[in-house]
Amino acid sequence: MIQPHPSGGYILDELVVGMTAEKLVTVTEQRIRQFAEASDDFNPLHMDEAFASKTAYRGRIAHGLLSASFGSAIVGTIMPGAGAIYLGQTLNFHRPVRIGDVVTARVTVASIDEAAARVVLSCEVYVGGELVMDGAATVRVPRRRRPARGG
Repeated sequence: MIQPHPSGGYILDELVVGMTAEKLVTVTEQRIRQFAEASDDFNPLHMDEAFASKTAYRGRIAHGLLSASFGSAIVGTIMPGAGAIYLGQTLNFHRPVRIGDVVTARVTVASIDEAAARVVLSCEVYVGGELVMDGAATVRVPRRRRPARGG
């Protein structure tokens, strides 16, 4: 498992297939409300226990894209980190995530295209060791670090 790069981000030459980064996040009522505010998605399945209890899920579930956003946090802040630009993402949802669940988001370098300065990242989200979401992200990665200003 890697840590954030001291510079804030890995450049293309520092990435190798198999590098992995993880982030643990507890899904809270506050996170769900903030995500609803940010996305303007107030589906009662996420917001209203009385409504959600009458569905196949038998209670409220978190937004699927909230779980996916934890992978985005890894891409933007850990690996590759600062300077990485999302180009595309596939997502497959397998199980619901609920308030109180501790989510483990994991991103692994699956392939590197040096000519295009792009990497494909395998993205997985687990709750209690069970896969709840997976997919692949295509990300553009800087080839070199920008020099510090004034230096």
